[in-house]
Amino acid sequence: MKFKLLHKDSASNARAGILTTDHSEIQTPVFMPVGTAGTVKGVHQRELERDIDAPIILGNTYHLYLRPGLETIRGAGGLHGFMNWNRSILTDSGGYQVFSLAANRKLQPEGAWFSSHIDGSKHIFTPENIVDTQRIIGADIIMAFDECTPWPCDRKYASDSLELTHQWLDRGLTQFNSTEPLYGHSQAFFPIVQGSIFKDLRKASAEFIAGKDAAGNAIGGLSVGEPAEEMYAMLEVVNSVLPVDRPRYLMGVGTPVNILEAIALGVDMFDCVMPTRNGRNGMLFTREGTINIKNRKWMNDFSPVDEGGNSFVDMQYSKAYLRHLIISGEMLGAQIATMHNLAFYIWLVRKAFEEIKSGTFTTWKEKIIPALGTRL
Repeated sequence: MKFKLLHKDSASNARAGILTTDHSEIQTPVFMPVGTAGTVKGVHQRELERDIDAPIILGNTYHLYLRPGLETIRGAGGLHGFMNWNRSILTDSGGYQVFSLAANRKLQPEGAWFSSHIDGSKHIFTPENIVDTQRIIGADIIMAFDECTPWPCDRKYASDSLELTHQWLDRGLTQFNSTEPLYGHSQAFFPIVQGSIFKDLRKASAEFIAGKDAAGNAIGGLSVGEPAEEMYAMLEVVNSVLPVDRPRYLMGVGTPVNILEAIALGVDMFDCVMPTRNGRNGMLFTREGTINIKNRKWMNDFSPVDEGGNSFVDMQYSKAYLRHLIISGEMLGAQIATMHNLAFYIWLVRKAFEEIKSGTFTTWKEKIIPALGTRL
């Protein structure tokens, strides 16, 4: 994996770059559609490539490990072959899911014991077997196993959790450095900064992780319920420490406004279920604000979903038609809404890239943010 910084905004810490894996070239800032179980819900792979033009998607180790299982994925030659996706993939380590979905989880220095949310079967994730699992899945970028602290949590919990995450990181790095990719393409390993909303813990974690000289670094444990201002404050602290010449990935974030503010603070990579999940429920993101397409006001509105849009979706379907599909429970409605939202998110980060190149990012951001936060 290679990362090259091309431009930096003069009025903020926003950066434009190129991230290159063996599967694709990726402009940063980048938004990664979430394909948790080997599928971005409701969107065909050819649509992701042809119509949405996503250069990279995200898969999840916890879900793929449980179903379909590693034997099946390895038999297919890895996740790329299994799902017929020829561009880049990043896999989350599954730590967040262990601590949020699994029943009867038990945290030990060795790793995390948990019961499957599918059938109750018992499993353990360790820093070592998570690396091995992600080797089998075969993603281009793989994540360290960490504990994602809940919010709120007290300082002692956050500190103890951070110490465990750092111990696990050292073990995961050792395993990564002593193993090889399985399918003929390279893999990059990202550590994860934790520390909840405590600035000194976040700074200490960023310093610890910066010292590992990894190909890139992730920031976890944010957008878990804390106020947005707290998240931005943590990003400011962390990004003042993390290496300038490595990509920075903010995990699980967020709204369009969150993404633009985080870009201004020096973040390069994002993922979130919001565009897909909200789309299935009839909430659409546009450059003029968000639309609840179920509202009666759109019943006879035959204009495109996003008046300024130029995506494949916006060129073909009106608000009235999409409202009809959604309130009728038609599967096509969820598909179109999902595709629209993903296309909008991809447009947003690509527009940010162009504005950073042009030296106008901050002016553009301040102009568009009030609109993005509007309910239409």
